[in-house]
Amino acid sequence: MFFSLRNRIFLIFTLLLTVPFLVLSFLIPSWFTSIMENQTKSSTQDMMDQYSLYIDSITRQAEDLGKQVLVDQTTQQWLRMERENTGVTETERLMMKNELRGQLSSMVINNSNTMSFSIFLNDGTGLWTDNPSLQKMKWYEDFPNDDQRWIKTHTDEFQHRNEMSEVPINSYLLPLFDINTMELAGVIKVNFPSALLETALSKIQLGESGRVYLLNGAGENVLSGKVETPEHVLRESLARIQGGRPNEGLLEMNHDGEEYLVFYQKLTIGDWILFSEITKSELFHKIDQLQNKLLLTSAFIFILTGIASFLLSSNIVSPLGKLAKAMKHMERGDFDRAKLVMPTIKSDNHEVGYLVKVFNQTIHRLNRLIKIEYEANIRRKDAEYKALLLQINPHFMNNTLEIIGGLAAQGMNKEVMNVTVYLGRMMRYSLDTSSDVVTLGEEINYIRNFTDILKVRYEDNISIEVEEDPDTRSLPIIRFVVQPLVENAVKYSFIENTHAVIKIETKKADNHIYISVEDNGVGVSEEVITELLHSYKNNELNEVLASKGSSIGLKNVLGRLKLYYGQDFSFEIQSKAQKGTKVTLCIRLKGDIHDESVDNG
Repeated sequence: MFFSLRNRIFLIFTLLLTVPFLVLSFLIPSWFTSIMENQTKSSTQDMMDQYSLYIDSITRQAEDLGKQVLVDQTTQQWLRMERENTGVTETERLMMKNELRGQLSSMVINNSNTMSFSIFLNDGTGLWTDNPSLQKMKWYEDFPNDDQRWIKTHTDEFQHRNEMSEVPINSYLLPLFDINTMELAGVIKVNFPSALLETALSKIQLGESGRVYLLNGAGENVLSGKVETPEHVLRESLARIQGGRPNEGLLEMNHDGEEYLVFYQKLTIGDWILFSEITKSELFHKIDQLQNKLLLTSAFIFILTGIASFLLSSNIVSPLGKLAKAMKHMERGDFDRAKLVMPTIKSDNHEVGYLVKVFNQTIHRLNRLIKIEYEANIRRKDAEYKALLLQINPHFMNNTLEIIGGLAAQGMNKEVMNVTVYLGRMMRYSLDTSSDVVTLGEEINYIRNFTDILKVRYEDNISIEVEEDPDTRSLPIIRFVVQPLVENAVKYSFIENTHAVIKIETKKADNHIYISVEDNGVGVSEEVITELLHSYKNNELNEVLASKGSSIGLKNVLGRLKLYYGQDFSFEIQSKAQKGTKVTLCIRLKGDIHDESVDNG
């Protein structure tokens, strides 16, 4: 019958195991997809903003160099002399040209050793070399006709730096004219290596296979390489971008059954557009694979559930058999399963009924006592951890408010705004109480905001380097273990130094996480190091709550890590007097850090 014991066990197992797993097979990929899409939008836009600032600085330097060449007095004298047909000897012309070459070469060196430029009159006469085919150059034709001042990647054998004649370059064109008569006489061509833009562009990553280009208004690649975006997607995207849309944003469109995400940003350089695109199938390829594996696993669990329920129901033939199975579950500490398999006895007037009744009461009492002790232990640890965090947050908040107050007193409004933004990000991180555990990447981002505040406060008197191993970004860590170490490093670096040098490093090796903070301070005495090691070995760090504030810093961090990780945590302190200190935290990767089976000392 359908409601037989065998069928009921099969139904229960299916509902408890297969159905939830099947539901998760759809919910987890959907959740990951949403998170990845949001993170991709945010990170891509941030990287495009950074590239936009970088390219602005390069092109502004090229524009400034061209303007300096134009208004230079020697340039104007040479221009007038070249245009005069009488009263000037060839010797005078040659001397003036050599003087201008030296003047402009010095100007290039002072601006940038990667830039070069050429000056040509309309007839092809040049400062360094003549270009008889100047009038036929495509870039020269587009310059007066279409006012195309920015030229895409090309090579130029007529520039004055011979070693760059074969190097791909981009150029900025500026009219050469007499500033007294405003009469157009030629063109100034400022060149800079395309590699400056290509190297920075390669750092913009859109998923694992996204495509990023620097395009002009016609959809041509300003740099080298072919545009691999489908022509329809490219054409429609440019039409929508140039049709009055904001200067930056995201477009979504369909083509040949694919959904495309197109990120764009209009640059201030001519009609250049920073353009990146990726299909959703490429972006979420691994998530689709995960969903397929979860569905296959669900099918396997369903089959396994049917087999297990059949065997289990077939072997239970009497109340004693059920009781024996309940006792086995109890021996393993699984009280919930023991109660599930306990037989139902209508009468306890016989030995079996009495035994079932007493054993059932025993299970209930033991389970209740264990849960009470377990929950009490969890609450104790959670209270200790929250109290430790309260030792850190007011201390840091007090320091930061002093920084803001000092900047405000000096009238440094911009710095006050920056510090306030950094502090807001840190507070958002600090106030997120949904979990005591974060990824190491989130902790390092929090430290970057903290160090940005330090840089504003100390300006050129502090150097902070963060070297982050990408393999550690997704690894779990408890909150606020790095900031106290950095605070101590800064504090002791300024005791006898006017410049602090701080290095923060994370790496993963041999199934361990290593987090180190190094400074150039006065160092830590051997007595202090010995005391910390003694406290660690004798489990005295767990009593950090009794310090009433005196343990803020290194001892606080060591106490919290010891409380969470037990024997999976260790540390090392390397210090030399007047030379600095390096504190290294080591955590062995082993299961969930909340696992109560971890030996905490």
